[in-house]
Amino acid sequence: MEIAFTPAATRQWLKLSPQIRARIKAKLDVFAATGNGDIKKMKGQTGARLRVGDWRVIFYEEADTIIVAAVGHRREVYD
Repeated sequence: MEIAFTPAATRQWLKLSPQIRARIKAKLDVFAATGNGDIKKMKGQTGARLRVGDWRVIFYEEADTIIVAAVGHRREVYD
């Protein structure tokens, strides 16, 4: 599967440190290739979240693409 970012998620992604981006990218790549990861469906909204330590990736799937809607710390990403 391909991974695409919304404009808002791209801005959030670029604010992260290179070490955090590398950790999140590794987990995203594994999920895109195999479908494995710490994934839960969101309650009250569409999509799902990928957990990487204290960081969360909010995404939804369209056809063969994972569209990342938000990336951030668990305190802030669900707002």
